[in-house]
Amino acid sequence: MDRCPHLEGGTLVLAFTGWMDGGDVSTGTVQRLVHLLEAESFAEIDPEPFYIYNFPGSMEITALFRPYTKIEDGLVGRVEMPQNTFYAHPPAKLVLFVGKEPNLRWRTFGKCIIHLAHAVGLHRILFVGSFGGTVPHTREPRLFCTCTHKALRAEMERYGLRRSAYEGPSSFTNYLMTQAGSAQLEMASLVAEIPGYLQGTNPMSIEAVTRRLAKILQLPLDLASLRTASTQWELEVSSVVEQDEELAEKVHQLEAQYDTELLDLNAEEV
Repeated sequence: MDRCPHLEGGTLVLAFTGWMDGGDVSTGTVQRLVHLLEAESFAEIDPEPFYIYNFPGSMEITALFRPYTKIEDGLVGRVEMPQNTFYAHPPAKLVLFVGKEPNLRWRTFGKCIIHLAHAVGLHRILFVGSFGGTVPHTREPRLFCTCTHKALRAEMERYGLRRSAYEGPSSFTNYLMTQAGSAQLEMASLVAEIPGYLQGTNPMSIEAVTRRLAKILQLPLDLASLRTASTQWELEVSSVVEQDEELAEKVHQLEAQYDTELLDLNAEEV
């Protein structure tokens, strides 16, 4: 750890590649914040104890675990090992983390994060992620939260986040949330529902999550570039979808379901 900042009462925002990074929403959002805030790196978690590099199985499976390498003109270039980096933005008492979800030793990896949070003086951890659902690409992604404390849940709901409900395979951040309370930290998971029928980076969801985080963290950010990228992405996807009658019909049905649910929610609030 270099030049450890002291950000008493600050917040740590986590992003992980892997399980809950569909559409690059987790890493894309936090990497964008690092860029917009010009946050500086100050600490890393050594990847060596936490990842499987040589996993037995077919080439398609093992390729998911092996580090990426590049060789040009017969000369070895580089091997990209997993990186887990912490960035600081002192004016907002904010620490940003971008890393890879660990394959091994979740308890030890979690202790690394909690140790840094205590060393810096943080009191809150936020994770941002995504999951594939029924929201159409032409509508604002629905955002859900899971929290360690009722008061924190009430706070997140004031920002328009819905309560999550889930039972199934766990993510590392689920585990970390179970440890946060005993470490005197509060933690929330902010997860965007993205279109399950699309693959690749989702600028609309990245923009939506970044905008919501900016409100929660009270960050005065210029998000015009994200809004432009989001609009362009939506137009491009819609153009492709309309060329597939079956997919276009499915999207229209999802739009109708989404709009009906939104009207019902607004009626309940009134």
